[in-house]
Amino acid sequence: MPEGDTIHRTAIRLRSALAEAELTRFEASRLRGDRPRVGDRIHDVQAVGKHLLIRFDRDLVLHSHMKMTGSWHLYRTNERWRERAHLARAVLEVPGWVAVCFAAPIVQTYYDGAADSPIAHLGPDLCTDAVDFDTVLARCESLSTPGTSIAEVLLDQRIACGIGNVFKSETLWACRCDPFAPIESIEPRRRERLWRVASKQLRSNLQGGPRTTVPGGLAVYGRQRQPCRSCGTTIEMRHHGEQARSTYWCPNCQPTSTAASADER
Repeated sequence: MPEGDTIHRTAIRLRSALAEAELTRFEASRLRGDRPRVGDRIHDVQAVGKHLLIRFDRDLVLHSHMKMTGSWHLYRTNERWRERAHLARAVLEVPGWVAVCFAAPIVQTYYDGAADSPIAHLGPDLCTDAVDFDTVLARCESLSTPGTSIAEVLLDQRIACGIGNVFKSETLWACRCDPFAPIESIEPRRRERLWRVASKQLRSNLQGGPRTTVPGGLAVYGRQRQPCRSCGTTIEMRHHGEQARSTYWCPNCQPTSTAASADER
């Protein structure tokens, strides 16, 4: 699943071609909601966490969520697509450019300010420069269920949005935090540090290129059975939580919390 840094990079790329341009073609056979019209102006392309928004006239917003399968491509007019046409979920054409959303499970429109906005539930976006960490901590306190591991809490987009499996694992390693420690065992000051580090890592990867959190690449994610870059201990990986999401960690740098349950282990 693309994480916040990937979606923000996508928004930057699409914005450069689409912003303030007039729509000359729109196709979306499975679209839920009202359709943009030829002649409508595209005012902006934005990312909010893992959600991509394209804003049109009439306060109409095209919302897409990539989940595990989706991606946006940008082509010059008449350039050959790199994916098969039947996978296209939305096609937007403006003078000189064609933007295509492939295989995204969620492609819908809504009106800005609507009560049923698909992004209304999201917490602060960690990819932005001015994150309100007091709000993040307050949402953590009100939305987290006791006994939930800190690894799962970091993935809760209602608390703060943008973190996925990569930055969850990398942040927990950077903060030397046991991924399986229950949220109530993490004191507020340490919770804030986790989200601050995640935000810093996300923002440092907004400009493209290989994703890095430490010199040489990533510290733990995707490095199962390889040596920890800090201490040399073998990196481990486990699927856990209700959605069986993957977490990578160093058992030496992130020792087991005494509060972590046996079931989590």
